[in-house]
Amino acid sequence: MQTHFSLAQLADSDISEADKILRACVHCGFCTATCPTYVLLGDERDSPRGRIYLIKEMLENDRPADAETVTHIDRCLTCLSCMTTCPSGVHYLHLVDHARHRIEQTFARPLPDRLFRRLLGYVLPRPELFRLALLASRLGQPFGFLLPSRLKAALALAPARLPARSPSEGPAVFPAEGGRRRRVALLEGCAQKVLAPQINEATIRLLTRHGCDVVVAPGSGCCGALTHHLGQDADGFARANIEAWSQEMKAVGLDAIIVNTSGCGTTVKDYGFMFRDDPALAEKAKAVSALARDVSEFLVEIGLQAPQIPAGLRVAYHSACSLQHGQKVREQPKRLLAEAGFSVLEPAEGHLCCGSAGTYNILQPEIALQLRDRKVANIESLAPDVIAAGNVGCLTQIATGTRRPVVHTVELLDWATGGPKPASLP
Repeated sequence: MQTHFSLAQLADSDISEADKILRACVHCGFCTATCPTYVLLGDERDSPRGRIYLIKEMLENDRPADAETVTHIDRCLTCLSCMTTCPSGVHYLHLVDHARHRIEQTFARPLPDRLFRRLLGYVLPRPELFRLALLASRLGQPFGFLLPSRLKAALALAPARLPARSPSEGPAVFPAEGGRRRRVALLEGCAQKVLAPQINEATIRLLTRHGCDVVVAPGSGCCGALTHHLGQDADGFARANIEAWSQEMKAVGLDAIIVNTSGCGTTVKDYGFMFRDDPALAEKAKAVSALARDVSEFLVEIGLQAPQIPAGLRVAYHSACSLQHGQKVREQPKRLLAEAGFSVLEPAEGHLCCGSAGTYNILQPEIALQLRDRKVANIESLAPDVIAAGNVGCLTQIATGTRRPVVHTVELLDWATGGPKPASLP
């Protein structure tokens, strides 16, 4: 794609990066076939190619975002299926992230919309506030039918019962069982430890059983993905993690930084790019990104213990977009589940998003519900005993559309190698 940025514009590193990405696009249209919003809506502007044109026009003309551009960028799930499909290597993630930040800076959203997005960006990454919000949501559930669609969607995703705070929550070191083979840091996260604390518990048990000291570093927390993809400032969250893990690397050393929420993993692996122009953090951020591993990647590297439970449970594996497209981790979770003795089923249209996508299922509930129902129909056609995925957002989204148990992959692996049976399994 031909671009026409001025030398003054190209002096900005974000514009310079956008120019490289735009020039890589050859208009082939392969991305349209695998874009969930284009598949549903059939509007060229709701395809990656169409959004690229809108972003190009906005950036080249150095103008504020207009309503048309905002509408179609807002509808993007950032599922990154287009990046898997693209034969030219267009790095759509960096382009759309830049566009979202520009929209946040230059577009005047209606006040209710602006306040709601700010509320999401402030509450969700802060576990204590998020717990309070979930408790308060119970009071609003009987009146949900009276609320606007976005608030109604948020209430529908809230759990009927708030899980108890995990005893393993907070900074700590969990020693390896037997001889230590590795020392790893675990990203404890934010929303996940409130919605599904059993995922971190299963991860810690699984890793310590496999000879790993597991460190939850003081000062680490939210990765910043939620606010980053809202176009809001995520640097504070990311900086805190980089500094916390850098201290651990310097003091004792780390073999890996384990992430068990794939949306977070995609962002942590991108810290090196996000802080490329920061002299104080660039090298530290690059080192953190190099050590980041999805928990399934890491378990394949060190090898899974022999299973201890009877084989044969039918598991429909949902490959989260941020894992298969964002991190290019596709075979490892399925391989581990098979090694653990489960019968792994792969639903049709596995490349299409379930509609979760961070805060998307709250901000774009109509499209999100269509994608959820399509995903659940494909999964249930396989008649699985259980549904597994590697991202808490996907687990929450899919669970609202099915009666079948939905668990994190790591919960099944923990159970198979000696841990407790996941509570949601009958």
